[in-house]
Amino acid sequence: MGNISKLARYTKGYRVSTAVTLVFIMGEVALEVVIPRITSNLVDVIQEGADISLVVKFGVAMVLFAVLSLMCGSVAGIACSRASAGFAKNLRQAMFRRVQDFSFGNIDKFSTSSLVTRMTTDVTNVQNSYMMVIRTAIRAPLMLVLTIISAFTMGGKLAVTFVIVIPVLVVGFLLIGKFALPAFRAVFKKYDKLNEAVEEDVRGIRVVKGFAREEFEKAKFNAASDDIRKDFTTAERIVGLNMPIMQLCIYFNSVFLLWVGSKTIISTYGESVNIGQVSALLTYGMMILMSLMMLSLIYIMLTMSVESVKRIVEVLDEVPGIQNPEEPVMEIPDGSIDFENVSFSYSSDANRNALTGIDLHISSGMTVGILGGTGSGKTSLIQLIPRLYDVSEGAVKVGGIDVRNYDITALRDAVSVVLQKNVLFSGTIKENLMWGNKEATDEEIHNAARLAQAEEFILSFPDGYDSRIEQGGTNVSGGQKQRLCIARALLKNPKILILDDSTSAVDTRTDSLIRKGFREYIPETTKIIIAQRIASVQDADLIVILDNGRIVDSGTHDELMKTSEIYQEIYEQQVKGGDDDE
Repeated sequence: MGNISKLARYTKGYRVSTAVTLVFIMGEVALEVVIPRITSNLVDVIQEGADISLVVKFGVAMVLFAVLSLMCGSVAGIACSRASAGFAKNLRQAMFRRVQDFSFGNIDKFSTSSLVTRMTTDVTNVQNSYMMVIRTAIRAPLMLVLTIISAFTMGGKLAVTFVIVIPVLVVGFLLIGKFALPAFRAVFKKYDKLNEAVEEDVRGIRVVKGFAREEFEKAKFNAASDDIRKDFTTAERIVGLNMPIMQLCIYFNSVFLLWVGSKTIISTYGESVNIGQVSALLTYGMMILMSLMMLSLIYIMLTMSVESVKRIVEVLDEVPGIQNPEEPVMEIPDGSIDFENVSFSYSSDANRNALTGIDLHISSGMTVGILGGTGSGKTSLIQLIPRLYDVSEGAVKVGGIDVRNYDITALRDAVSVVLQKNVLFSGTIKENLMWGNKEATDEEIHNAARLAQAEEFILSFPDGYDSRIEQGGTNVSGGQKQRLCIARALLKNPKILILDDSTSAVDTRTDSLIRKGFREYIPETTKIIIAQRIASVQDADLIVILDNGRIVDSGTHDELMKTSEIYQEIYEQQVKGGDDDE
């Protein structure tokens, strides 16, 4: 119930529609229950040889009640659709907003495919359940109660058939639900695996084709899909027993009423039970059985949705790992950076730290190069500056102030990060660049593109800056994508610019021109360049070498060539190795 109450707040804005649904559903049921009584009376007056005008009167009454019932049902259906769709919209928006507030640490807890499933499949399940609750879950019990009362008041002893049929149906439906629900629950967890297979395959389709692994990917997808099919087949096979049980009870009810009812009518000459009553009881019997079947479906649907509700609430209850302080600092004085005895791990139960004992002091406007092998902690280091993660020990300061004291948005506006995995969004080149500054003028956009050495290839496209970028930037090369991302970062006019191996796909000449532009046009911006090539950081004011999460050497190029064996080894491999190849 706790999870249900948490979701109840997201019905806000659609509670009137919910109330309208409930009111008109009750009206629809009441009218439907009255119609068999009118039918019974009509049969009786016809049997007694009533005048045609009386028959017409009963007929008009039946049509009127039927039309009113239809109108109530239509209004309830429209209001119900609005309420359930609005509830789902509120849920998705709340989940999406929550995800936007997540830190990288929070995002690491949920896979992308899982978040997609939770915001689509799980929300749809909850939406359908909500629709069923405010419509069918009110209609079925109310219909059941009213029809049972009407049946016993009209049929007397004949209504005993329902005493037999109802328990049989209830027990049958409960058993079906008990055995079907575990299979349904298992399906939702496997949807994540299926979505993950699709996501990986689509994202890496070029690699798949490059290695001719299409058949392997098909087999992997088929395995995940077949796994879901098996669970669904098991569940649906069990649920499929609903109809045979229902049919059995309907036939038993009909045979019992017709046999006992006919025998009673004949033996008492219609004084104890008449034809109209038997006719009404047959109708009420069908209504009772249908109500029970709807209740069984509601039971299955709601129990299925419990898992979806749980998964949705997990996202909504997730507390962002990084939050604003109570009185955040809004202004960043300059681009100076200080790491003071910083240690960091991605989780509290990690086997080892990603960074240990980092002491590093960078003055505003400096250019700093960072070198190190895979897993040395380069990316971990720079992610602490814009507070994408928080330190485990020590402090990171920007402008002399601990980053944890800044307003998060203000801090990240002052720090532009071009990550290893460059991401472009569907839209024009201009729209992508304006992610860096939505108020940027055309002149500012062009200047940033020139500084990133991107304008030449942009203008080579038929529509220039209005050329369209496909989702993920699949229609531009890796080097072009990197330069567009650098231009986008420059448009923020940051105090700190971080390039995380962001020129690896461009040639050395273009890389050199980009660095030259940085020196000439943004001298006051602190520039941190993570690179694999020494040429990319050779002219930096400070070069830092990381190994196993620690700073092992630091200095200028000339200093490191004299004092650092690691730097000398890298230099020999890259520079002299290149000469030998030539």
